Amino acid sequence: MARILLVEDDIDVCTVFEQILLDAEHEVDSSETFRGGSELIGSRDYDLVIADGRLKDGTGAMLADIARNKGVPALIVTGDATILRHSAAVDFLRYRWLLKPVRPQTLVEAVAAALRDRAAPH
Repeated sequence: MARILLVEDDIDVCTVFEQILLDAEHEVDSSETFRGGSELIGSRDYDLVIADGRLKDGTGAMLADIARNKGVPALIVTGDATILRHSAAVDFLRYRWLLKPVRPQTLVEAVAAALRDRAAPH
């Protein structure tokens, strides 16, 4: 079981992702904003951060950078494929990305892969 921070501003998507992660026996904290997510990253220990690519007050990549500085892997989920083409400021190879809509099994597999990578000796 892993402790996961989920930052997603669409409440319906957040609810579905939370349930998928809980069914996979993970602990989940969630936030709807970049600010809330960054505060949680700063105050608690997580095994993985899952963040929406575009939030009302920031980006998933910005949260992933904060997590990475704490040694925590990140998975960025977006429904906007253009973000992958038009944002030169983001190093897309640095993080795992999933394009919405995400099937439950795809999310579970991506989480498992990210957690395995974290646990692997470097």
